[in-house]
Amino acid sequence: MAALDDLRAPAMIIGGVAVIARGVPRTTLDIDATIWGEGLDIQQAVAVLARHGIAPRVDDAVALARDHQVLLLRHEASGTPIDLTIAWLPFEQHALARATRLDLGVVSVRVALPEDLIVYKAVAWRDEDRRDIERLLRLHRREIDMQRVRGLVAQFAAALDAPERIAEFEAIVSHVAGRR
Repeated sequence: MAALDDLRAPAMIIGGVAVIARGVPRTTLDIDATIWGEGLDIQQAVAVLARHGIAPRVDDAVALARDHQVLLLRHEASGTPIDLTIAWLPFEQHALARATRLDLGVVSVRVALPEDLIVYKAVAWRDEDRRDIERLLRLHRREIDMQRVRGLVAQFAAALDAPERIAEFEAIVSHVAGRR
């Protein structure tokens, strides 16, 4: 988080670490984070991250990041993979603005809200992501604006040409609602 703070752009933790920080017991082997892309100099970001012991884990990481909006990194001391996505979408800008700081032991990190994590997970849609959605809903359903989440899931499903995702998402929501 110190490295992200030094980049001086809105940034937060997403993915498995964020899900854990929001109270869901699970394991993860990497760190996923996102940073607002407007005004971000990727080459300069790599230099700042290097001062914190975080280095690219692929050749020509800067070109890859420019082409695919993800900087593939590794924490050198631990070998932990880090995926730093570059955010451009209005949803991401809003999620970054809403993120809150949580204390995780001796570290304070900015973490996406459960509601926004559910949307990120609905976009990724792997098996673990669907399990995370279910667990986040169980823990946080009272604080989640389901109308907003459903609207965003529908928008991303349309953009990804995956209309079946809406019904699959609703099945998870129904399953959680039935297990009160």
